[in-house]
Amino acid sequence: MKAIKCTKYGPPEVLKIVNIEKPKPNDNQILIKNYSTTVTVGDCRVRGFKVPPSFWLPARLTLGIIKPKNDILGGEFSGKIEETGKNVKKYRIGDEIFAFTGHNFGAYAEYVLLDEKSCIAVKPENLTFEQSSALSFGGISSLHFIEKCNIKKNEKIVIYGASGSLGTYAVQLAKYYGANVTGICGTSNLEIIKQIGADNVIDYRKTDLSEIDEKFDIFFDTVGKADISKSIKLIKPNGHYIHAVTDPFTEMKIKKIIKNTEIKFIGGTYKPNIDYINKIRELAVNNKIRPVIDRVYNFDDIVLAHEYVDKGHKKGNVVIKIVE
Repeated sequence: MKAIKCTKYGPPEVLKIVNIEKPKPNDNQILIKNYSTTVTVGDCRVRGFKVPPSFWLPARLTLGIIKPKNDILGGEFSGKIEETGKNVKKYRIGDEIFAFTGHNFGAYAEYVLLDEKSCIAVKPENLTFEQSSALSFGGISSLHFIEKCNIKKNEKIVIYGASGSLGTYAVQLAKYYGANVTGICGTSNLEIIKQIGADNVIDYRKTDLSEIDEKFDIFFDTVGKADISKSIKLIKPNGHYIHAVTDPFTEMKIKKIIKNTEIKFIGGTYKPNIDYINKIRELAVNNKIRPVIDRVYNFDDIVLAHEYVDKGHKKGNVVIKIVE
């Protein structure tokens, strides 16, 4: 089967299409024919080894010394089950699913092997394989943070980076829970953020955070690019500051700034779980959320897809089509 391997850390050109042996499921595994996957910022960050200098050594020890230990990247995908182990009860051959592999990666391949208990859900019938492949990473990540801050009806939330994968889902999830949503993004993306439900939009190119004279219950930085001090000044007492891209040193800085306040910090990593992916599926089936797809590339164009995501201006999700 064909797979895309990250041969070393570096620019998109380090990604190479190779032929490897098709995996065989054990008694508790399922083999999925992969129809579609995505290119996320997380994939690009690992490929390019984009970490703070002070975090270089522990990151190398964790991810891999000269290349990722899991060198077939891709954290989300959709496809059809082709083979199951003899002990598998939950799924059958022919079932259409979507899944989140998280830091285990493996979705940049024609076939993906997963344990039956992995973060898998049945594909919504009202979505294509391409749309379904873009459901899990941004959807699950945003759901985790939104639910952790216990968002309530009519609370005010500002979402920085509202046009990205996390951001587009965060806007829709916050509206689902009844919040008043302000989305911050670039000029060209303002309209799409309005279309998916934002009550207000702000162009970060034209309005600095220090110029906003409103207070919010929640500030959600989905991309880790907002000025931390300015962001925290926009939060009401007892509000929440969510930072989705937190390394240990950023976390220390945030906690120092909010030390003498009642503001609660939410950040760090989390483990994908069945409850989250099933909730995302339910919301998609009932048309409460929908994936925003920016571009669709063919499998052979993985380098071009990574180059595009590296630019940092994608709208929602970038999809890799594997099966027509």
